[in-house]
Amino acid sequence: MRILLLGIVFLSGLAQAAAPALTGIVSSAEEGAMEGVIVSAKKERSTITVSVVTDREGRYEFPASKLSPGRYGIKVRAAGFELPGSSSVTLVHGKASSLDLNLVRAKDLAAQLSNAEWLASMPGTDQQKGQLLNCVGCHTVERIARSRYDADTFMKMVLPRMQSYVQQSLPQHPQLRRGERLMEERGEARLQVNRAMAEYLASVNLGEAQKWSYELKASARPSGRATRVVYTEYDLPRETISPHDVLVDREGIVWFSSFGEQNLGRLDPKTGAVKEYPIKLSKPDFPTGALGLRQDRDGNLWLGNMYQAAIVKFDRKSGKFTLWRLPREHDIDSAQVNMVSPQFAHVDGKVWLQNNGFAGVHRLDLKSGKIETWEPFKDAPKGETHNIYDVIPDSQNNAWFTDFRQRHIGRVDARTGEVKLFPIPGDPAGVRAPRRGQMDAQDRLWFAEYRGDRIAVLDTKTGEFREWPVSPRWSAPYDVALDRNGEAWTGSMLTDYVTRLDTKTGASVNYLLPRKTNIRRVHVDNTTNPVAFWIGSNHGASIVKVEPLD
Repeated sequence: MRILLLGIVFLSGLAQAAAPALTGIVSSAEEGAMEGVIVSAKKERSTITVSVVTDREGRYEFPASKLSPGRYGIKVRAAGFELPGSSSVTLVHGKASSLDLNLVRAKDLAAQLSNAEWLASMPGTDQQKGQLLNCVGCHTVERIARSRYDADTFMKMVLPRMQSYVQQSLPQHPQLRRGERLMEERGEARLQVNRAMAEYLASVNLGEAQKWSYELKASARPSGRATRVVYTEYDLPRETISPHDVLVDREGIVWFSSFGEQNLGRLDPKTGAVKEYPIKLSKPDFPTGALGLRQDRDGNLWLGNMYQAAIVKFDRKSGKFTLWRLPREHDIDSAQVNMVSPQFAHVDGKVWLQNNGFAGVHRLDLKSGKIETWEPFKDAPKGETHNIYDVIPDSQNNAWFTDFRQRHIGRVDARTGEVKLFPIPGDPAGVRAPRRGQMDAQDRLWFAEYRGDRIAVLDTKTGEFREWPVSPRWSAPYDVALDRNGEAWTGSMLTDYVTRLDTKTGASVNYLLPRKTNIRRVHVDNTTNPVAFWIGSNHGASIVKVEPLD
């Protein structure tokens, strides 16, 4: 009898542990039960927010493992709808709680739209709208749409001011350029581009009107598989922290590069505790911030220190930094080291990097400290612009690079130094803009086509390309990561979607994030089951973990 009773208690405990901590139904007068509503819960005095999505019956469930006892504020994301007021709930240990939510029509739909939804709403050609893809790195399209400038003011004041800032600027932390990048348009070409853009912007903003002349279009809410997900968002200490690249190390600690500030960040996902490691200034009067963050085989972290024109290594064991500067002839005002790639430095003792100031590739010899330089497009026709955006080594430590301004994937042979270009098929005009990339275990280069709404892979052994479309229009994927199941993951600076693509079938699912999230680098943690996906909210000062439930 004692054994039987113990068994009943044990099973009861399992049932209690498996029960959701908080559940309820989300509905509205217009729709009744609402599928695809994101419900977020944040504990008082906590920096961690957990979010789930309602199913087809309008039900949401927070797993017991995600919410501890305490008082939680509740928020929702549902295009066109909002909570009529503030909402909260108190959770008690061992007791499941229920909270139904009744939504009302949103008072300001414009405030809810993503960048991509603004572009879908605005009139104009793809070429006109495509100009705005240069704007979303620093601020939202909504900021433009709500403005009241005329074309002349855009032309004479706004655009020159915007172009004077570096791309790691935020409205609350602008930073001025010190030098013009050598691949940028100049003179009359720049004036023509600015004039066309000024006229278009003045045609889609408010101007003197009280409302826009076009209908605002929100995307459909998530449904089906896209609702089977849990999000965890970790707030960072300051709104000026822009987590650009995020990765998880072997101990499960999250590291991130600060796009506009001179720090390397560390997040403990168990506690939400954040620690920052300040990086010494190499060029005190130049813009601060780091972009690319990658690990070498020993787990050391490497960063591109952008306009500081420095290569940065962080030894996780000692907690110390080592910095290398560019050679004097290349350390010009426009020098910009964004990407440093040490993944296969153990092969020959050399680390690859690029220079966005003049479309160059560098290689650092770790033993001697010598830096070699390649200029693949030095002899390009006058007026033809190139931008080497990312550099990714293969298993033999050959360097592969993306040309963001054209249609090339390039290769620098590690042994001979020979440069070879691989044009992306079907893109003769060079409009797809290959951006960030990652090499898989088979030496296949996965990369995002920012202006082509596609992700692609290049088999570096055969030279064969393959592409997959990413929906919706204006997805503008930034980066791609392949997981252990052969599924490709990407994120967008415009849609607030994380896309999971089955590369065998082409089927994909878009997970809508709980709030506006400007996604850059993407990272897959293959140690979890299912895999977990990590990103930085570049404009939201937070780190986001996406856990699919299938």
